[in-house]
Amino acid sequence: MSNDLPGAAGNLAAAHPEVWDAYASLGAATANAGELSARERRLVKLALAIGAGSEGAVHSHARRGLAEDIARQDLHQVALLAIGPLGLPRAVAAGTWISDVTEA
Repeated sequence: MSNDLPGAAGNLAAAHPEVWDAYASLGAATANAGELSARERRLVKLALAIGAGSEGAVHSHARRGLAEDIARQDLHQVALLAIGPLGLPRAVAAGTWISDVTEA
């Protein structure tokens, strides 16, 4: 699995596969704990990454969203929705991080 992961996450998975497996299992358990669709979960995770100010996580969730056929404009709308609760600077930064992926 580490071959599929970019950068530091791939390095961690390669060096500590048991830790990565536990992390992946936790992710699967949380995904299956409710009734949200896969699309809804991806957009929520993107929003949480924006709120946390994590450029890497925003890139990751935008990249996964595209792979899951979520429209580019929907990913960008999540950044726009951040304006109210997080402020214009954070939302603009998130928009540029999403563009890094959608315009590549």
